[in-house]
Amino acid sequence: MFEFAWPWIFALLPLPWLMRLILPVADSGEPALKVSYLSDLEGLARRRARVNLPAWRQQAPFVVLWLLLLTAAARPQWLGEPLPIAASGRDLLVAVDVSGSMDFPDMHWQDEDVSRLSLVKHLLGDFLEAREGDRVGLILFGSQAYLQAPLTFDRRTVRTWLDEARIGIAGKNTAIGDAIGLALKRLRQRPAQSRVLILVTDGANNAGQIDPLTAARLAAEEGVKIYPIGIGADPEQTGSVGILGVNPSLDLDEPALKALAEATGGQYFRARDGEELQRIKETLDTLEPVEQQPTQARPAQALYSGPLALALILSLLLVIQERWPNNALQRWFNKLSNKGIFLQQHPQWRQRLQRLRLRRRR
Repeated sequence: MFEFAWPWIFALLPLPWLMRLILPVADSGEPALKVSYLSDLEGLARRRARVNLPAWRQQAPFVVLWLLLLTAAARPQWLGEPLPIAASGRDLLVAVDVSGSMDFPDMHWQDEDVSRLSLVKHLLGDFLEAREGDRVGLILFGSQAYLQAPLTFDRRTVRTWLDEARIGIAGKNTAIGDAIGLALKRLRQRPAQSRVLILVTDGANNAGQIDPLTAARLAAEEGVKIYPIGIGADPEQTGSVGILGVNPSLDLDEPALKALAEATGGQYFRARDGEELQRIKETLDTLEPVEQQPTQARPAQALYSGPLALALILSLLLVIQERWPNNALQRWFNKLSNKGIFLQQHPQWRQRLQRLRLRRRR
């Protein structure tokens, strides 16, 4: 479908004529010839002389030039068929703990005991891939926090980066405050009321330079919601111990994680096995639903170059005619005029003017 993006531009169509009527006549600085027999010329031409306005034949190229410029300025475009596009929803960052304790195999899922990180990869990866219309990103943290995947609509790539995460890749400790600070740095540039951080950890903050609660308060000021997920089976439910002879579940600092959620208006979750983590995933979909916005757009192909190019060519021709009146192109136009193909002047105009001058002399 053809349309003009700015059709109101055509309201400027009478502007040159209005300016000619309003502004005073420019003084060329050259001596002017006063015609004493102007009334006779008017009678001969059978119309009144209009000294302030040239003949329509002289005006025609400039009228066409002005129309071409207005057409180009109105932004003509061709709208194609509607095409689906990605909807703009939330900006959702997931921060996953990859410290040494996340390798502890105390999570029960589908009749098997799997490590905490393996279960997070499986279920949280499904969660991310289902967030159609959201920008999702990934942060991995241990002793330090790293942005593994920036916010993007490419959910499949983010899941691939999550699947490739390895224990100890960011250090053996847990820097929760640094992870929140890095997420805040990335999310604060995004629109308000669409910033969400999901924090998955199995321990307490024992590394980094930022206090988690301080970072959470800053996040609350920026409108970032934090949903902490404490992962790991209860110490009473498993008799397994870690490398140092201590059950890693004892390190989980639930009061601190609850304080992070309360400070930002989020909610704390506890995942003791795969079923609970599955329910948490469904709850997060309820708390932060995917926004359904128009997902179609019509591609627009700009067509202003055509009239703009014609206006440029016409301007060059007018300049050539003014600077070099006896050029080859002008001679060709004169031949067309003589053959009646092009606009021609009155054939007896010069003869009538000559006879009028002779009568004046007598």
